[in-house]
Amino acid sequence: MQPSRDRYLIKSIANAAQVLRAFDSQGELLRLTQIVDRSGLNKTKVFRLLYSLERCGFVEKAEDRFYRVLTKPPAAKKFRIGYAWPGEDYLFAREVIESVQRAAKAAGVEIILADNRYNPKIALRNADVLIREGIDLAMEFQTDESVAPVIAAKYREAAVPLIAIEIPHPGATFYGANNYEAGLIAGRYIARWAKRSWPEAVEEIVMLDLPRAGAVPAARITGMITGIKHVLRYAESIPVTHLNGDGKFGDSFEIVRRHLRFSKSKHTLVGAINDTSALGALRAFEEAGRSNQCAVVGQNASPEARIELRKLSSSLVGSVSYFPERYGDDLIPLALDILNRKHVPPAVFIKHRMIDALNVDHFYPNDVLQWPAETAAAHAAT
Repeated sequence: MQPSRDRYLIKSIANAAQVLRAFDSQGELLRLTQIVDRSGLNKTKVFRLLYSLERCGFVEKAEDRFYRVLTKPPAAKKFRIGYAWPGEDYLFAREVIESVQRAAKAAGVEIILADNRYNPKIALRNADVLIREGIDLAMEFQTDESVAPVIAAKYREAAVPLIAIEIPHPGATFYGANNYEAGLIAGRYIARWAKRSWPEAVEEIVMLDLPRAGAVPAARITGMITGIKHVLRYAESIPVTHLNGDGKFGDSFEIVRRHLRFSKSKHTLVGAINDTSALGALRAFEEAGRSNQCAVVGQNASPEARIELRKLSSSLVGSVSYFPERYGDDLIPLALDILNRKHVPPAVFIKHRMIDALNVDHFYPNDVLQWPAETAAAHAAT
């Protein structure tokens, strides 16, 4: 429970404890500015608290304006963190939750799970459930922009700090993709692939959108189109078709299948909001016997996409990696910094890399260990 939520708490003592917790060990030397950053308190208050703690024998002022504690800092509270996630149907989400649980266990943090099932109504109910559980902080991974303000307001009214994963929520600390940059990486890559692989010009650009996720993830699409135009000088004259695949395999397959009934383009670049949509589009081209007429690029470098990238002559030419297996290593320390009132930036972005057939084994050498037997056998045969 935070000090501001307990009317019996003496704030000056709580603030002094906050200063002591800024030290990771008894022997650590910290400057005043470092203690300010770690404690989240203002400089004047920290200076006065240090002076008082020094007079009382808890802190010593060392050489060169450094401070150190003379008593072991109080043990950190075991925090309860609520994590609402999209659900079991998405491998990306499963990789994120596994990394969060692993990092939480290592940090001694309790995780309370809530499955949003890719459904905004369930996400709203889950916010109420987590608040009733008495969590200290919430991490929200849900993909519908329309309910984000309502979810954020619920946590704000309950005085529960919030980290929003991938989709911004008002007032929350953001963690996730640098969407426009990820789009640029994909657009430039697929355009360079087309220049090398096709002697003829690209005739059409197809983008698989996810409108309900809002403007921020849509920056991936904008970035892809911009990246293509950076590389292909004639790209301004290429028609761009936007299709709503809703980030799902089935929806993307059906809408691209319908589009191919009318499109006669023989060289089509396909960019997708995520790998699930990318693979749905690819299967539609394959069904129509036109897989050699397209080049597809995805986002996430998910396990499904990495299997596809290893297939000979696949038209999935690349996917931008988000490294979901590393999310927990960032999210749990970020959550603890917020809970310990340390300074955190308003947004923390992951670093993206383009994954293709040439480097997939470098970045994911252990994939084959996770594959079903038939998939591993097929890969070995190639």
